[in-house]
Amino acid sequence: MNIGVHDSTRCLLGEGAFWHPEREQLFWCDILSKRVLSREDGRLRDWTFDRFVSSMGWIDRDRLLVATERDLTILNIETDAREKLCELEAHNDETRSNDGRADPQGGFWVNTMSTAKETGRGALYRWYRGELRRLKGGMSIGNAICFTPDGTHAYFTDTPTQLIMRWRLGTDGWPEGKAETWLDLSGTDHFPDGAICDADGNIWSAGWGAGRVACYGPDAGFRFAVEFAATQTTCPALGGPGRDTLFVTSAAVGLPEPEIAAVDGHGRTFVVPVDARGQSEHRIVL
Repeated sequence: MNIGVHDSTRCLLGEGAFWHPEREQLFWCDILSKRVLSREDGRLRDWTFDRFVSSMGWIDRDRLLVATERDLTILNIETDAREKLCELEAHNDETRSNDGRADPQGGFWVNTMSTAKETGRGALYRWYRGELRRLKGGMSIGNAICFTPDGTHAYFTDTPTQLIMRWRLGTDGWPEGKAETWLDLSGTDHFPDGAICDADGNIWSAGWGAGRVACYGPDAGFRFAVEFAATQTTCPALGGPGRDTLFVTSAAVGLPEPEIAAVDGHGRTFVVPVDARGQSEHRIVL
């Protein structure tokens, strides 16, 4: 595959990649540098916060909903105006947001985790029509939030468990019953990080520590993997005019300096054409 570099910025902890369907533009975060990033007219743009930012979704052409360590904030990318939508564990200075994605009904799912990566300190939430509801507690490093094309199921993972879970959704997008194991990677070297579900129901899962994005069919069967020159791949997105371009963020944090010097790709944001068709990211309805 012809793998290139979409942006050469070396992110400490690149995350939250998503393709804005109206702007035809990729956005992503560097959590530890507290920035939302994108490229416009051949140059890098960034929006700096005073707290960690980790994931986002789109409200309209100019406004994003950004998950920060303390709240969900509306960011106007043209004026740089910010407005707090709701608090997110604002009482707890030991947690931050992590993975997040808009659902087909216009809601927004987001995970929290311990900044020190302590076990079981995080939770999974959904914001919908003015309500932020806690869906699941006792999580460590939540990731892989994505949704089937028909809107009937959500996926998520608690990365250290090596399990990708599947949860049935009601017509209003709230989960029903108990989440069930969809993919069990325990006993392997693969730890699922961010993920997306394409238009055919395939899951594209970034593997923290594996340097790859693996594609699994709707039946959870392994299809293939795309390898990258970065050990800590974090979040995929399918974009471009035909939604057939794969973008992948990565992280350099925690790697030894000799390793970073030897492998130029650590922390970069990659791009590669693939034989797939992505879903358009869902719009958040305020």
